[in-house]
Amino acid sequence: MDDRPLAPADLVGLSARAAVSAATQVLAVNDPSGAPGDARRLLLHALAIDTLDYVKHPDRPLDASDAELYSASLMRRCAGEPVSRISGWRGFYGREFQITPATLDPRPETETLVDAALQLAAARWPAGRELEIADIGTGSGCLLLTLLAELPLARGVGIDISSAALAVAASNATRLGVAERCTWVEGRNFANREPTAQLVVSNPPYIPTPDLASLSRDVRLYDPSTALDGGVDGLDVYREIASELTAHVASGWVLFEVGDGQALDVLSIVRQAVPARRIVRSEIHLDMAEKQRCVAFQIQD
Repeated sequence: MDDRPLAPADLVGLSARAAVSAATQVLAVNDPSGAPGDARRLLLHALAIDTLDYVKHPDRPLDASDAELYSASLMRRCAGEPVSRISGWRGFYGREFQITPATLDPRPETETLVDAALQLAAARWPAGRELEIADIGTGSGCLLLTLLAELPLARGVGIDISSAALAVAASNATRLGVAERCTWVEGRNFANREPTAQLVVSNPPYIPTPDLASLSRDVRLYDPSTALDGGVDGLDVYREIASELTAHVASGWVLFEVGDGQALDVLSIVRQAVPARRIVRSEIHLDMAEKQRCVAFQIQD
């Protein structure tokens, strides 16, 4: 593909609708099904408008600045960069989250863990009453902040080894109006915290190291390797967290996102690390593709 498929000069003066149409034709060379949506989202980003603005004013002409920004965004997309990385935003569970190179780009399948957590909370902690949540490897904060937004009486802590990721999560918390109900801790796993959380959630790195090189370009080049690399078999971080469960979870639920085919292995890892008398119940939740995506354990004192 031409390195400059749509130069700024090609876009100046076009209406927003015509610019999206032209961009769709260019992007469709690599991704026919995703091109229309990508072209539109990138235009909204370049023009700093929302969908309603676009729908109300589809004939708005692009000026030189608009054209420059849109052209640059389209070239990045043609080079394989995800739209979410270009815009710096990702939709997750009906909310927008800022992401940066320091954070994992949240995936739709991760919403499976949120659904499972909310189902559990509804029975035991209505609206999050007296519920404290711990999110291990919080990244952008999408798990913890979504749960706090959905459970207005809950509180939580997000833990991550990256101070840069924690800064992004804190910014997201402020924008979503839940900052007063969460704290942030730089550290690994439970970061030596006291066992106060009744609900622990985590989407740890679970890609086997040998598989990293074969990941799709949009993942391999743009997600932080520390959020992907789970060791030789992809299960190293599960083992680390499981080894700390007895000391850091008094009573409550622990939910892990898992990779395809890993659910039974993670079940086994936790059962080996936690005394059998303390594991009350275990569950496996399927994502929208009917893949085993979330493993949940109820632990008691």
